[in-house]
Amino acid sequence: MDILAVGILGGVSYGFVLFLIATGLSLVLGLMGIVNVSHGALFMTGAYMGLTVAKLTGSLIIGILAGAILAGIVSLIIERLFLCQLYKQELEQILVTFGFVYIITNLHLWIYGAWPKSAFVPSILSGSMTIGRFGFPVHRLAVIMMGGALCVGLWWLQEKTKIGARIRAGMDDAEMVSGLGINLRPINIGAFCLGAILAGFAGVVGAPVLGGVNLNTGTDIFFVAIAVCIVGGVGSVQGALVGAVLIGIATTLVSTYFPVLAMFVMYILMVLILIFKPSGLLGRK
Repeated sequence: MDILAVGILGGVSYGFVLFLIATGLSLVLGLMGIVNVSHGALFMTGAYMGLTVAKLTGSLIIGILAGAILAGIVSLIIERLFLCQLYKQELEQILVTFGFVYIITNLHLWIYGAWPKSAFVPSILSGSMTIGRFGFPVHRLAVIMMGGALCVGLWWLQEKTKIGARIRAGMDDAEMVSGLGINLRPINIGAFCLGAILAGFAGVVGAPVLGGVNLNTGTDIFFVAIAVCIVGGVGSVQGALVGAVLIGIATTLVSTYFPVLAMFVMYILMVLILIFKPSGLLGRK
């Protein structure tokens, strides 16, 4: 029972990291129809910068701000200079953003070298709490609390504000919204940058959960984020949360009890969802 409790908590903490990464991708895909393959590279950008700054300053908060801001700036450059000309051109979007994966990865190779970047855990979060016969890292509890707080804030933004109403309306019928005189462009730009900022944030706080980051992390994490969007559904904060936590818990528990199947569990969930509920568990139609 102790192993199960620790496994579930570990899965929830991993799930909240996936939620922070995938929710921005889900909103951008649902609102703008942009397949941003470089989203994982933005996660890596935030992680490398944030962890570097955090280690230099000894402050996790400063590191988080540095990583999130840099990811947001890079995303703004990509959207304003390139993707703004490619709306509703999915193949071109994929090719351009895929190119940015290589550009960003090679820039990091040039700046930081080929060695992986280790995580930063401040002394205040370096301990562990006892669960039965096992210990559970305090920094993972912090990830759960921060992820939960951001989830509530994003849900409130989407469901309870005028901007959120416009975002939902834009997902359902962008042409009708534009016909009513509502300019979706600033909302689209804001959603795109917000998604990147959340990814950069996740790169810093989630590095201890992921065991650090390396130059392949951007590509690997993108495919996991896509799986979260498929399972939870595109265009919904709640869907991203459910999909992320479900994949996080399932992956962690299967890794604990059936290690041989760990690499398959995410894809099994994806296949089942695509067969029985193609729009995702809580996706917008």
